[in-house]
Amino acid sequence: MTKRNPAPTAASDAVAAYIAAAPEPARKRLRALRAAVQKEAPHAVERIAYGLPTWHQGENLIHLGGFAEHVGVYPGPAAIRAFARELESFATSKGAIRIPHDRELPLDLVRRIVRWRIAEASKKRAAPKPARKASRR
Repeated sequence: MTKRNPAPTAASDAVAAYIAAAPEPARKRLRALRAAVQKEAPHAVERIAYGLPTWHQGENLIHLGGFAEHVGVYPGPAAIRAFARELESFATSKGAIRIPHDRELPLDLVRRIVRWRIAEASKKRAAPKPARKASRR
């Protein structure tokens, strides 16, 4: 049997502290998003990166942020492009999704984005590395 996230680490404690310090209603929403990400990425390492809760599995998969007016989901530019049609009703930027507090959390969509990010990260790790050119000295 594969272990899920083992005992809490300083990094996951830092994520819990970030969420606890977030303004309401972001705090409750971040807890729901965290649970969704943990369920879809049980082998990802939870940590703080760029000042945000982050899940890393070979590369950063997704970041979450809590703010007074919205929660942010940061899956990166490729995910925003891949899910563009489903994200049309949300404010997005190059690598971010803004979910205002008056909108229902799209937890199913977030779960699918996390699964997609895991698959993309796995493809990158499996791809052969290009040969390095010999340096001239």
